[in-house]
Amino acid sequence: MCETGTQRGDQGAERRILRSFGYFGYYLHVHWGGRNGKQHILVELLSHGGTMTQRDLQEASCITSASLSEVISKLEAEGLVARERSETDRRQLTVTLTEEGLRRAREIVRTRAEFEARAFDCLEPSERERLADTLDHVAARWLELEAQERDRRSEPDLGTERGEAR
Repeated sequence: MCETGTQRGDQGAERRILRSFGYFGYYLHVHWGGRNGKQHILVELLSHGGTMTQRDLQEASCITSASLSEVISKLEAEGLVARERSETDRRQLTVTLTEEGLRRAREIVRTRAEFEARAFDCLEPSERERLADTLDHVAARWLELEAQERDRRSEPDLGTERGEAR
C-alpha cells in the first residue's frame, strides 16, 4: 500500500484525495524545484540542446518575462547559464547552459528518473495504469471546471449593471 501516514478519520473521500494532492504538489514543488524554479529552467534548456532564446524559454515555461529574467539572473550568478544577444536577431537574448549548468541539468534529470522509478514501485503495473487513467479523467474534469469558471467571470453580471442589489 502507498500510505502517507495521515489518519483517515471521518474525512470523506474527496477531502482525502485533495489532501493527498496537496501533499503531492508540495513534494514535487520542494523536490523538483517547482514549476518555474531554477531546476525547471535548467532541464528545459537541456531538453532543447542547451540553448534557447529567452522568449522561447518563457513560452515553454509559462511564466512572466520578469520572473524568468530573475531566475536567469540567479542562474547566471551561479555560473550555470550565460546570456548574450542573439546573432540572428539582436533584440533577442540567447540563454545557454555552461559546462557546470549542463552537469547540473543532467544530474537533475538523473535524480528525477530515479525518483520516478521508485515513486510508484509500491503499485503493480496494472494499478499504475488504472491510477494514470483515473488522474487523466480527473484532470479533464478540472479543465472543464476551469473553463466554466473563466466563462462565468467573463460574462457581464446584468443585475449589477442595472444597479440592482444582489
